[in-house]
Amino acid sequence: SDLLQARPQACREGRGRGHRRRHDLGQVHGDRREGPLEPLPQGRSHRDRGPAGRREGCRAAVSGFSQKQTESSAERRCFFALAGQRAAWYAECEVLGRGEFVKIREELSMDYIRITDENIEKEHICCAMSGKQGVIKKEWLKQRFKEGLVFCRSVERGKCFIEYIPAENAWVPIQADGYFYIDCLWVSGSLKGHGYSNDLLEECIWDAKEQGRKGLCILSVEGRKREFLSDPKYLAYKGFAVADTSECGINLMYLPLAQDAEPPKFKACAKHPAVEESGFVLYYTDQCPFTYYWVPRVEEAARAYRVPLKVIHITDREQAQSVPAPVTTYALFKDGKFLTQSIQTDKKFLKLAGIKMEQHPDGK
Repeated sequence: SDLLQARPQACREGRGRGHRRRHDLGQVHGDRREGPLEPLPQGRSHRDRGPAGRREGCRAAVSGFSQKQTESSAERRCFFALAGQRAAWYAECEVLGRGEFVKIREELSMDYIRITDENIEKEHICCAMSGKQGVIKKEWLKQRFKEGLVFCRSVERGKCFIEYIPAENAWVPIQADGYFYIDCLWVSGSLKGHGYSNDLLEECIWDAKEQGRKGLCILSVEGRKREFLSDPKYLAYKGFAVADTSECGINLMYLPLAQDAEPPKFKACAKHPAVEESGFVLYYTDQCPFTYYWVPRVEEAARAYRVPLKVIHITDREQAQSVPAPVTTYALFKDGKFLTQSIQTDKKFLKLAGIKMEQHPDGK
């Protein structure tokens, strides 16, 4: 059999509610196919045309397969099946018994839903734990919707979503007017490996083009992927490049969508992250629900073990855009130097302080 793959095009309909993506490959009979297939320049394939071109490529392949069967056999026998495995689509041709027929079977790829003021109360926020922390995250989102924030997630429950906002309103100290800033692009667990990250990113790109945005930007770091930062290898694969780098090693990556787009950059406070206080200093926002859960526990552990800790809760955009760190969701300093953007459990925090949690607070 001749196996071909056709990736789906992100849905442009039903924005603001659950919607489905379907593909109409048309009818294929024997060696005929619907619609002309324009020639491509030498060295290029139908995959270069995007989803529509790949569908045409499937038609051509099925047509060619049937034609070969006709030339080598008195009877034309062709079975064409289109089966969707979530984000991947396959076209497989097989020779069956007597007669000629074509069968097209469509299966749905992943559905996505856009969270809005109208549906947020009844919809699950896939990055949030249950309970009060989910409520805090939803309240934060409600305030950002009026600033242009978009939260799009899979209908299937799990960590599969993208969150982005006009960079002018982003809660990070960057200069990126005219861009979209991606707060978070997260696909994990059983939902990984099906192309859903591509779907979500394509939706963001389409939205940026519709609004005349210069491009997209997002935080990452060189080398291996780190917690609460995007995968640099994936971003590079999708065409992102490093626009600016903070002294702590965190990169501001961008994908320009306009030829004259000036690269975004960090503000000075994020470019050179530092605080004057000694001991531990923690900045955090309500953007991530995990901070609501872990920050109070870290504070309690610090008090119990007499670890100097100053906690600063960021509650508005102006404050966030002047934080002395490239990350504002969670930025932990120690003795004036930026330490990590990774949200710490109480045990991990005490380990950074050189204390074992089993140790008695009085050191006994």
